Amino acid sequence: MKAVVVAALIFGYTSVSAAIGTQQIVISDADAGWIGNKIFHNECGGKNEYLISWNDGEDFISLGIGHFIWYPDNKIGPFDESFPDLLEFIKENRRELPDWLRDPETSRCPWQSKDELLRDLQSPKVRELRTFLMETRDLQLIFIANRLKNALPKILKTAPEEARFRIEYQFYRMASTPAGVYALVDYVNFSGEGVLATERYKGKGWGLLQVLERMNGTEDGPRAIREFVQAAKETLAERVRNSPPERNEQRWTRGWRNRLNTYIDAIENNPGSPNKKEAAL
Repeated sequence: MKAVVVAALIFGYTSVSAAIGTQQIVISDADAGWIGNKIFHNECGGKNEYLISWNDGEDFISLGIGHFIWYPDNKIGPFDESFPDLLEFIKENRRELPDWLRDPETSRCPWQSKDELLRDLQSPKVRELRTFLMETRDLQLIFIANRLKNALPKILKTAPEEARFRIEYQFYRMASTPAGVYALVDYVNFSGEGVLATERYKGKGWGLLQVLERMNGTEDGPRAIREFVQAAKETLAERVRNSPPERNEQRWTRGWRNRLNTYIDAIENNPGSPNKKEAAL
């Protein structure tokens, strides 16, 4: 995957409280490309054929390197629908959309179920959609990065006032290294910010907010990442325990844990690591 077509991605945050302050995170072009490849591997196995996916038991299609959610027409679900926002972002960046995706009135998901999609896999529409997703991977990465950029203000606004300083502190512990930024970006992409009332089971969320709330350490670097991974595993285990039995979320536990373990692997396997084992995935 080509690196993002900018010299660097700069994430700036303005805190909701003046007492918390303002900081910036800067990642290099090489780091950005590496993070994008990692997410593409996590969501799609690094294969273009999985840029279009519909998981068993889900009522939405997942698209692109971030498996952005797209609900069928007239369907409203509990999870954040991100593909329409991605389309708007791509249009704002002056990339061409397939004709059938240009008009908001007609650009709803044309498939009502996984079976419908499977029957249509060799159609011109699906082939055009896959090509479009392949050709816009650079913008999809920037879109994912922008979600992290916007995550912290949302999280701090939602969190109890007395917890905001500690949550922001834990966020920047993670953001102090490329591997930590990868963990933040990837976790927000697949588990959300943790601020939506609809993304709760028995009143408990499972997003970045809930993970940061479990963290109490002070050291940056590897220790921060390992603590984050443990907190995330506990958070997702709680999600499974609280989930409706009919969703059978236990089936995803192994994959989630493997994904979280890539954050630890990334400590010594990123563009800036002196012990880096590979250039790119």
